[in-house]
Amino acid sequence: MTIRFHSTTLADGRELIYVDDADTTLGPERSIDRRVLDPRPETARMRQDVLTGEWVSIASNRQNRVFMPPPDQDPLAPASAANPSEIPSNYDVAVFENRSPSFGPALEHEHAPTSLDDLAEIGIGRSRTSVGRCEVVCFSPDHEGSFGSQTVSRARTVIEAWAHRTAALSALPGIQQVFPFENRGAEIGVTLPHPHGQIYAYPFVTPRTNTLLRSIDAVGPDLFARVLESEQGSERVVLQGEYFTAFVPFAARWPIEVHVLPHRHVPDFAALSDAEKDELAPFYRRLLRGIDALYPTPTPYIAAWHQAPVHIGREAVRLMLQVTSPRRGADRLKYLAGSEAAMGAFIGDVAPEAQAAFIREGIEKTGND
Repeated sequence: MTIRFHSTTLADGRELIYVDDADTTLGPERSIDRRVLDPRPETARMRQDVLTGEWVSIASNRQNRVFMPPPDQDPLAPASAANPSEIPSNYDVAVFENRSPSFGPALEHEHAPTSLDDLAEIGIGRSRTSVGRCEVVCFSPDHEGSFGSQTVSRARTVIEAWAHRTAALSALPGIQQVFPFENRGAEIGVTLPHPHGQIYAYPFVTPRTNTLLRSIDAVGPDLFARVLESEQGSERVVLQGEYFTAFVPFAARWPIEVHVLPHRHVPDFAALSDAEKDELAPFYRRLLRGIDALYPTPTPYIAAWHQAPVHIGREAVRLMLQVTSPRRGADRLKYLAGSEAAMGAFIGDVAPEAQAAFIREGIEKTGND
């Protein structure tokens, strides 16, 4: 059996893709979205911060998005007569265009960025249209959960969806970088407890990646291979497989911070082999379950899949997961205060080696589950 994709459209024209598990019990039939919806919002505008050269999307349409609805009004649950949600049919995994996007829905616009050189220019009052695309990835029809609470089969389906969407979004006009991520927990700012993540397709290369590209220029195109070799030889490794290694980085910023690198160079999800994706499903699931086992209650986190830009740096920038959490105790969080928030100068509260030992204990509690 294979993972299958079914593409359709919602009532306002947004794309919806059903992704069926390899061992799905669902049939191929899908209901039509019969809602009457308002027109899609105008594409936002982004403004350049002349002090840094960075671009900020001003997406005011997001101000009224749903906040912690009751289970019977979950907008990511399969639709029912009492809950005309975003997804008309039952599903295993579902991907759809965000109703309140930070980028898009327009992919082309007369005021869109014309090139990376255009974006790199710096001046006062510069503005461009926030072309691009934002998608929601629902990991399950259940009302609550996370990636780590899914079965291995379901985790593999989500990974296949990430690979599929990375390839498709990278091929769209104006897209410079594709970013899959999961926000988990109210402490992070999550507004829906439904197990889901998002994918942003940006019209620019993100500030974090531009900084990385400068480091690659300084150190060399083999930077990631050298980082992996260094970390594998340290006491900071928390989990290792045939194709992936997870470790607490040498200069960790957050109380809980784990990075994952593939052992060979791949720029993004779309470049992973089937064997690598097959290992990643239980590997990543076990890592997240181990982080959840650190404390009596689930750990809030941001799981960020850094991928190479679409058009530059692909021979040097490697696919990398960075899981970060502000949790520094059972009932304590690290807040970004003056040095971190204002100056970007982080102060670590715990030695990375000690945190690696703590996270290994959490992973060991889960066994091979």
